[in-house]
Amino acid sequence: QVQLVESGGGVVQAGGSLRLSCAASGRTFSSYAMGWFRQPPGKEREFVAAISWSGSSTYYTDSVKGRFTISRDNAKNTVYLQMNTLKPEDTAVYYCGAAPLRSFTSAAASLPINYDSWGQGTQVTVSS
Repeated sequence: QVQLVESGGGVVQAGGSLRLSCAASGRTFSSYAMGWFRQPPGKEREFVAAISWSGSSTYYTDSVKGRFTISRDNAKNTVYLQMNTLKPEDTAVYYCGAAPLRSFTSAAASLPINYDSWGQGTQVTVSS
């Protein structure tokens, strides 16, 4: 497993931007696919985006396509989530996770059960 620490959350007005970071330590970061999930108030944790080991492949949930961008820097053991044109419905606690996937598919990357390490979460609040 890896240890993950998210940062970058905050309060922003609708239409604004935030960049979340997730710093990893422990076992080899580049051997893990990485994902971002979020948990809105009173709802279940949901998939947002995922990125493959090298960063060459990405997946997004439909509601964030064209607005959010996931990226990673394996030299810095960090994964990012750039969030633009934020909407009130993006309000949630955002979590990064590390998945020891053998095959990077959208089905596998979007399931929380495939992630064996999670950060503590960072709150994102979008005001209207």
